[in-house]
Amino acid sequence: MRGFSALPELPEVETTCRGLRPCVIGRSVGRVLIREARLRWPVPQDLPELLLGRVVQSLERRGKYLLLGFAHGSVLIHLGMSGSLRLMPPDEPLKKHDHIDVCLVSDDPRVLRYHDPRRFGAMLWTSDLPQQHPLLADLGPEPLGGEFGGDYLYDLARRRGVALKTFIMDSRVVVGVGNIYASEALFRARLHPERAVSAIGRDSWLALADAIKAVLMHAIQQGGTTLRDFVNGHGQPGYFQQALDVYGREGLPCKVCANPVRCIRLGQRSTYFCGHCQR
Repeated sequence: MRGFSALPELPEVETTCRGLRPCVIGRSVGRVLIREARLRWPVPQDLPELLLGRVVQSLERRGKYLLLGFAHGSVLIHLGMSGSLRLMPPDEPLKKHDHIDVCLVSDDPRVLRYHDPRRFGAMLWTSDLPQQHPLLADLGPEPLGGEFGGDYLYDLARRRGVALKTFIMDSRVVVGVGNIYASEALFRARLHPERAVSAIGRDSWLALADAIKAVLMHAIQQGGTTLRDFVNGHGQPGYFQQALDVYGREGLPCKVCANPVRCIRLGQRSTYFCGHCQR
């Protein structure tokens, strides 16, 4: 079982997690309705029985995965390329791609509804520590955590020969630096996405680590990036797209030097940068 990298990215997942957490912890599950089990991997058939009457103890994020924690295990949730996990009233009309409902019991009953038009997401169960699951076991450190920084990147990159953008998008190096935020962080750090990582000095790695953290924190504060169909846990879109410096701006003037923003294909991804500012 292999992981995958897609929208929504880390800020969108973190925004969803923060919005839902205070609304679901401490609530018990009344029932689970599975309308479509054919996601990227099949939804476990016994998930309704596993969760019936159980109390939600935690909701955390690891990389781009949401971890809904119970005393006897965890549900691993991935939103795929255009999915969402939202809290709504039980009588909210169904949409075409509303595949799963986790009905929560309380004085104010709510439904945790999983929506996934492309069915590239996942909802899986593990009774072990979620960090030991094959999808999570090989993930690198969190970019906003204490293990991640410029010295970490510098030490890891010295024996590598890959391009810089490819390197920071590798989830084994650091989780959650997806295509949008990699382009934005490299622009802030004034580093060319095609540079070989082995040729980059320590000071540049320190600047890049700071830029990655700043871009991700800004995106989280703005509620994520509204591209395609993303909405947060309460059905609201994000607004970070308004603040993008290079991503999606091919041909438009750079906000620093006014030279046109360029776009190339790198690692089968559209990569935006300023050829004048980024070296």
